[in-house]
Amino acid sequence: MEFILDTADIDAVKQLDELLTIDGVTTNPSIITRSGKQPEQVIKEFVEYLLPDQKFFVQVVSTDYQKMLEEARYICGLRPENTYVKIPVTRNGYKAIKQLKSEGLGVLATAIYSADEAFLAAMNGADYLAPYVNRMCNYGDGIGQVFDLMQMLETHGLNSKILAASFKNTEQVHALISAGIDAVTLPPDIVYTMMDHPGTKIAVDEFSVAWREAYSRDTLLE
Repeated sequence: MEFILDTADIDAVKQLDELLTIDGVTTNPSIITRSGKQPEQVIKEFVEYLLPDQKFFVQVVSTDYQKMLEEARYICGLRPENTYVKIPVTRNGYKAIKQLKSEGLGVLATAIYSADEAFLAAMNGADYLAPYVNRMCNYGDGIGQVFDLMQMLETHGLNSKILAASFKNTEQVHALISAGIDAVTLPPDIVYTMMDHPGTKIAVDEFSVAWREAYSRDTLLE
């Protein structure tokens, strides 16, 4: 399974990259605007920082078909290896996915709200499919839709990977990881929630107190 960070904050990525095995970074126009930086700066920082085997996902902004292609080619030209263009599953988006895959570029189909949308993008050859899990839950059974998509891809032998996105809580993440999801992309706050169970801190504090009371020191070695 691939564990991706959903953020434009390079410092947050660096901090978590020291702690965990991070397979890549996803961004989108909203995330980049919240960074307070120019988009060129955000993209440059990640192009320079990420290791060759870490994946980078950048979304086109234009909704015009030809301009989507131009933006996609520009993005992939900045970092030819392990860079994927995020294309929303609009009508122009489906057309762009089909064309970009014919050119051999990496594509993630995004802004997915149903298994049907994702399936059609997979038929067009998208490498990754990004269902917006929590937003889908606002319209019905979002988790169930992702389960359906997993079955649809398996039944029809399609190789697209599901990169689940837009999580509200760790329970949603847990449900999909348990079901065998290909990849998740998470904001740093949800990752830290997964890491920091309060019970763990209580246990470690108890160990420290017992050790200090017995040996008057805080370490194993004097």
